[in-house]
Amino acid sequence: MRITEECISCGTCVDSCPVDAIVESGEIYAIIDECTECQTCVDTCPVNAISD
Repeated sequence: MRITEECISCGTCVDSCPVDAIVESGEIYAIIDECTECQTCVDTCPVNAISD
């Protein structure tokens, strides 16, 4: 999973992640190794900025 440049840094994905695998990384967020690929963040991103 990765967060693309379309990210608007709204934080919705951070709040939805059950394993705290999304962190701030500069101007956008990033998904770290703890990601279980449950895709909850994909479903909650308002701008579709998360892909696998």
